[in-house]
Amino acid sequence: MPEPKSPALAPVESFSELDLPVELVETMAAQSVTRPFPIQAATLPNALAGRDVLGRGRTGSGKTLAFGLALLARTAGRQADPKRPLALVLVPTRELAQQVTEALEPYAAALRLRMATVVGGLSIGRQVSALRTGAEVVVATPGRLSDLVGRRDVHLERVRITVLDEADQMCDMGFMPQVTEILDQVHHAGQKMLFSATLDRNVDQLVRTYLKDPVSSSVDPQAGAVTTMDHHVLHIHAADKVSAATEIAARDNRVLMFLDTKHGVDQFVKHLRAMGVRAEGLHSGKSQPQRTRTLAQFKSGAVTVLVATNVAARGIHIDDLDLVVNVDPPADHKDYLHRGGRTARAGESGRVVTLVTPNQRRDMVRLLSDARIRPTITQVRSGEAALSRITGAKAPSGVPLSGSAPTDAQGRPSGTELGFRGIGTRPGRPGKGKESRKTLEARQQAEARRAARVRRGI
Repeated sequence: MPEPKSPALAPVESFSELDLPVELVETMAAQSVTRPFPIQAATLPNALAGRDVLGRGRTGSGKTLAFGLALLARTAGRQADPKRPLALVLVPTRELAQQVTEALEPYAAALRLRMATVVGGLSIGRQVSALRTGAEVVVATPGRLSDLVGRRDVHLERVRITVLDEADQMCDMGFMPQVTEILDQVHHAGQKMLFSATLDRNVDQLVRTYLKDPVSSSVDPQAGAVTTMDHHVLHIHAADKVSAATEIAARDNRVLMFLDTKHGVDQFVKHLRAMGVRAEGLHSGKSQPQRTRTLAQFKSGAVTVLVATNVAARGIHIDDLDLVVNVDPPADHKDYLHRGGRTARAGESGRVVTLVTPNQRRDMVRLLSDARIRPTITQVRSGEAALSRITGAKAPSGVPLSGSAPTDAQGRPSGTELGFRGIGTRPGRPGKGKESRKTLEARQQAEARRAARVRRGI
């Protein structure tokens, strides 16, 4: 007969009910962390007791401190030898690794714990140096950590607390072999915490293989469905899609816009800058320093429009971002939820808008059904009041910014700079295809003439 499961500890209503080190409590007060979010209230008592934890909650629900406070409190007072960390956080992307590190660093410093971030795209020499100096806590992406293990630059047998954050995304991105390889090397009797928005087959396999009698906590019964935001589907003609997206980008507040391809992102950014919109792009073709700089500019407001591929749907936290726009609809419901999760974070409200052309409608209905989302559907055109009411859209200034798309002597876009890939409708899939070349050229010329009139003061 299997042994009965140990009873889980009840959720707490305040941090004062937890036996946290005084250094953590003081740092929390300095960081204005006063009341636990539901995922923290549910998981922290059991995590601090050393239990394995399975946490289910949508992105932005406060998971970082849910595992971070427990990991740091249970590691406090211990010191790591060179190359032999004591605690490990695995995440799917570089951006999420950096955000987790930034979120936990003040608390780690208060406890005199050293942290190291191990990700691809940055100097491996600096990361090796940090590991050799001795880091109690390592935040890593699976690929780079696996490489360092293979080079014997890090050894994991002393890791007694392991966290898998956004485990579903690690599986979706093909990291399952590296994740299992890493989990096989950490201390077999150590504590493991897994946080995921969904529990599909691969995540369930990780839970069954590596977690022992885990305490399961879910703060969202739909495990990923976003309930603190409005969802809008805007039905729009393909020929009007770029104009509508441009007007949304010209709104007064910041907006995150998703396109399918790197080329589409680059071309749309050039177009927006030619129309006077402070836009930058983010995709896997950018170096890590470029991506870090662009995110910093967007967070500060120096850039008001971030145009991104799906790379930005995972692991990016932007405070007070109230609008996400799927210029190209995502391919599946998981991508939709992770894109939308960039807004309405930590209990705030937000809005997700998806531009849908006629031949995308059937696929979009199926996708939203899988995501358990019931959107408000509106037929719109560029320049209409409904578009402005839902998104804050307005006409762009038309005054080009530096780095915008090149123009000819008459102020018209040169070459094929506005032939966006990824904006339009390829039959049979959301977010793919192209607009009529004749219609596209006519609209581009009209926009260029309008921009030229603005420059001349007409």
